[in-house]
Amino acid sequence: MKALLLSGGSGTRLRPITHTSAKQLVPVANKPVLFYGLEAIAEAGVTEVGIIVGDTAEEIREAVGDGSAFGLDVTYIPQEAPLGLAHAVLIAREYLGEDDFVMYLGDNFVVGGITDLVEGFRAERPDAQILLTKVPNPTEFGVAELDAAGQVIGLEEKPRHPKSELALVGVYLFSPAVHEAVRAIKPSARGELEITDAIQWLIDAGRDVRSTTISGYWKDTGNVTDMLEVNRSVLETLERRIDGTVDGDSEIIGRVRIEAGAKVTGSRIVGPVVVGANTVIIDSYVGPFTSIAGDCRIEDSEIEYSIVLRDSSVNGVRRVEASLIGRNVEVTPAPRKPAAHRLVLGDHSKVQIAS
Repeated sequence: MKALLLSGGSGTRLRPITHTSAKQLVPVANKPVLFYGLEAIAEAGVTEVGIIVGDTAEEIREAVGDGSAFGLDVTYIPQEAPLGLAHAVLIAREYLGEDDFVMYLGDNFVVGGITDLVEGFRAERPDAQILLTKVPNPTEFGVAELDAAGQVIGLEEKPRHPKSELALVGVYLFSPAVHEAVRAIKPSARGELEITDAIQWLIDAGRDVRSTTISGYWKDTGNVTDMLEVNRSVLETLERRIDGTVDGDSEIIGRVRIEAGAKVTGSRIVGPVVVGANTVIIDSYVGPFTSIAGDCRIEDSEIEYSIVLRDSSVNGVRRVEASLIGRNVEVTPAPRKPAAHRLVLGDHSKVQIAS
């Protein structure tokens, strides 16, 4: 069995962060989202992984390498444009051969991994296996319709009038039968080859398509709100470890991980919190569910329920919360006179200012 890990796409919902970084490499608890998917694949006993890459291919290659760090053998498969999930299967035909495979969306996060799912598929070998979960906003996802016996009878991609609350989670398992399906379908109104159409083709052809409804935690980390929520979920499992330096005037409460080279002076940190290597925290408060990457500086500030990427600083700011701060960012208070906010913002930025 092989894996197909999708790591293309432009990440428009995470702009401006994704103007300069692949969305799959935005960190959760100081580790790229993509790495959680790679680890889940390896834990399931799948070692051959094809990674679909697009415009951010070089960045993905640099981060993942040959896959040996994860116990994997990685092959990169270029996709000229994000033309749909079924298109990714289509261009990976030669790589996949006649093997069964698991397709995993690189910006998705599934708590508990996929080992049980993969083992079940290997044992029973249906033509396709999909994961479903109830969502409050099914119009934003692929949606499945089940009959009274729980059998999948229909799929729609982002329907205006959903027939159920069951959304497709970004993990799919396929036999080689799917290759015929992706060749048979036509682009949707969005101009993409939809995997929902391919699975619907299998259903209509009388193939064995099964579903598993999960009640565990799943998130598509495509926007800031979901990134922060996944960060919170991962930090809930954090174990306390202090490898950096904490002075006697500081207070560390709860599950806090301070990595080697980090320095905390005159500050209060309430976990769960992770502080990256060589980061400096001075005279500040860092509240729960905050991830601060390496080589950052937090001074005379308060920050909570946020993600701070590498080489950034927050200095003299009264309160920051529910924020995603990119790389090499400086956050400082505005001058008192004139009493004005001074902003330098990239395209698609969002700012909330207390009046």
